[in-house]
Amino acid sequence: MPATLTHELNHDLHSHSTASDGTLSPAELVRRAHAQGVDVLALTDHDSTAGVAEASEAAATLGLRLVPGVEVSVTWNGVTIHILGLNVDPEHLGLQQGLAQLRVRRDERGKEIARRLAKAGIEGALEGAQAYASGAIISRTHFARFLVEQGHAKDMRKVFKKFLVNNRPGYVPGDWASLDEALGWIHAAGGLAVIAHPARYRLSATRLRQFIGEFKEYGGQGIEVVSGSHSAGDVQGMAQYARRFELLASCGSDYHGPEQPWVELGQLTPLPENCTPVWQQWETAA
Repeated sequence: MPATLTHELNHDLHSHSTASDGTLSPAELVRRAHAQGVDVLALTDHDSTAGVAEASEAAATLGLRLVPGVEVSVTWNGVTIHILGLNVDPEHLGLQQGLAQLRVRRDERGKEIARRLAKAGIEGALEGAQAYASGAIISRTHFARFLVEQGHAKDMRKVFKKFLVNNRPGYVPGDWASLDEALGWIHAAGGLAVIAHPARYRLSATRLRQFIGEFKEYGGQGIEVVSGSHSAGDVQGMAQYARRFELLASCGSDYHGPEQPWVELGQLTPLPENCTPVWQQWETAA
């Protein structure tokens, strides 16, 4: 794989709107991205492409390129992993049928989270989370915003650690798509599959290599080397995985809204020079 870099344009290939758990509408997200100097933005809402049409319309008026995308929830060996589908056809029937199944599971998980929080003495959590959800997706982030509003923790980071992770009162494990299912949906919709924020999964080096190997076997093409949640060391480590497994390298802020000021659209370190950018795949095809 050639070690080239073409990063004249500012790419941010991982972002969220109110179609899932972001706080800006798709159009507002695009306008903010443009204001932050982003040239190419991927909208990758969780298990939904509902915001793509609005985002595309806003992007066209600003001269920003909008990459239609999605972030698919996957269960792999008991661990929740997120796979980005970039440049998907948002109307593809097979993709939409798969995502619809995951949204049903999200609804079921939301009800169980609320039940467990009620058991811990926190009533009204489902209604509270729904009040923060502008779209059809109910996520842990919506529950977290409700819990912060109710004074159970002072910010989003602390509320997750206190209530919504393993061995905490509101934790409910996800039951998501298998890896081969998720990649099948993405590829059928003409998309390119990318592992989202791989350093976040707390997998041992051995298990991460195993996962990436299986991802590659199922036709996975890319890995998010630069992420809003990756340290400088993470970036170098993920670049090594990209080279080792001959994967394309992606970059994305994982932006959810201005309430998380430590992450901003387009404010990403460049990809390491020995990585092949994921956007070369579609630029070459074009």
